[in-house]
Amino acid sequence: MEENSQERTDLAEFSEKVSQIKREISRVVVGQHEAIDLLLTAILADGHVLIEGVPGVAKTLLARLMSRLIDARFSRIQFTPDLMPSDVLGTTVFNMKSSEFEFHKGPVFSDLVLVDEINRSPAKTQAALFEVMEERQVTIDGSTHRMGSIYTIIATQNPVEQEGTYRLPEAQLDRFLFKIRMGYPSVDEEVDILKRHQDNVKLTKLEEIKPVLSIDELLKMREKLQSVYVEESLLHYIATIIQQTRTSKAVYLGASPRAAVAMLNASKASALLNGRDFVTPEDIKFVTPSILQHRLILTAEAEMEGYTALKVAQKLIDKVEVPK
Repeated sequence: MEENSQERTDLAEFSEKVSQIKREISRVVVGQHEAIDLLLTAILADGHVLIEGVPGVAKTLLARLMSRLIDARFSRIQFTPDLMPSDVLGTTVFNMKSSEFEFHKGPVFSDLVLVDEINRSPAKTQAALFEVMEERQVTIDGSTHRMGSIYTIIATQNPVEQEGTYRLPEAQLDRFLFKIRMGYPSVDEEVDILKRHQDNVKLTKLEEIKPVLSIDELLKMREKLQSVYVEESLLHYIATIIQQTRTSKAVYLGASPRAAVAMLNASKASALLNGRDFVTPEDIKFVTPSILQHRLILTAEAEMEGYTALKVAQKLIDKVEVPK
């Protein structure tokens, strides 16, 4: 009983930290509650995130804000058509004074990396992120450089404008834990945005946001994932959803085992963010659409009928019986 009591105390402190982060975010970003919850879930689950939305819905702002709330190194890479892999990873330069080659690190060497408009650069530049996203390391000229313990990439892209963009390959999409869609605000939320801009006093600048989490605190939070309980029936629930993606007539390429592991870890993180040390079916149903929508390749017939990967994923989830 003593251990359980202590565990509840730890979760209470954990929940207070999460509430503090959400309060700080709400000072700058209006609405977008689901996107914020998913981003927090991904960071807690040690996963990379792809944020998709039309211009002006605060994709980049949310990513920069998250970097302010975590006391860690931050860098931003603006992907453009002329960006080269060496501009991302770094390059080896000959030092005339020492007569030796020195490696100059690129912006990818940080703790939190914002990759803005990731689909603006060609395939060879996108491929520069393959190794670092999967293995948290970069190999250049035979030397391996390892990243920090909380290394996370938050990428953004615009789903509407296709001219001058390069579609991300499936192998790279699979490396993102979540694809988060940020939509337009509601009428009330838009009124709130307008009120804040009308009265500049109410606007909170990023520079005024103080860190809430240290790297050590975030790592301790991630350690708690191991103690989150998942019933075997829920493991079958996850596996059945994944199997549905591989047998559906609307899906040409289903989800891989990596997606199943992602569902497990993300549902654990969702449970912790909600102040629980056990996973419920609602946790799985909350994280699964964002895990599957960028991993499923639909058949030509399904696309012609107007289906999207998100709609198909939601249908497959609803099709599976929820454990009691």
